[in-house]
Amino acid sequence: MEFLSRSELLLGRSGLEKLKQAHILVVGLGGVGSYAAEALIRAGVGEITIVDGDYVVQSNINRQLQALHSTIGQSKSDLMSKRLKDVNPELVIHEVSQFLNPEDINELLNKNYSYVLDCIDSVTPKLQIIMLCKQRKLKFISSMGAGGKTDPARIKIVDINETRDCFFSREIRKRLRREHYNYGIKVVYSDEVVDKDKMELTDGTHFKKSYYGTISYMPAMFGLTMASYVIQKILASQTVKGLS
Repeated sequence: MEFLSRSELLLGRSGLEKLKQAHILVVGLGGVGSYAAEALIRAGVGEITIVDGDYVVQSNINRQLQALHSTIGQSKSDLMSKRLKDVNPELVIHEVSQFLNPEDINELLNKNYSYVLDCIDSVTPKLQIIMLCKQRKLKFISSMGAGGKTDPARIKIVDINETRDCFFSREIRKRLRREHYNYGIKVVYSDEVVDKDKMELTDGTHFKKSYYGTISYMPAMFGLTMASYVIQKILASQTVKGLS
């Protein structure tokens, strides 16, 4: 495909073929997931499953790729599906337009994905995805909190046990340890200290109890960092499906 000619020059035909064969799951299409998904498709990933049950609201516009004044009230997953198909008309895309309950997550992960990107910003479903990915030995990477952060130089990819100065990471780490998941959980996070005054509480809908203020570029950079990591893993693999 002509739109991948520059990528082929960099990665070679064999690299592009690996990306084309890959099937990636992206759960959550907010500021992190929307940018991660698009970066994967622009790199040449041939099959993707995207999941989000939410609709665009005005407060999304400062950081979410598909959020515009013209798209307020529309499904995030539907908008993202159409956008990704416009990038690559040959893309195989599976769209799941719903908020995930534990039983939904169990069914969703009944596939041999090349990689899973957890871009959820709520604790309970994030824990479910992490634990099920571990149980099923799926390759995955999880995003911690991008809210309240402004310094892109502090973004890191580490095992969750190495995270510091991140309230969200600490809560996830603490609850995973209760379930005896103590290592082997790769995350994108920032060790920038967050000002608690930049947080607001919610009514708890869809497992989300609070949120921090956000700036346009930080969630995007979390997502792009995740996409970069996954692309490099795929390119380094001997085979693609499940990276076995």
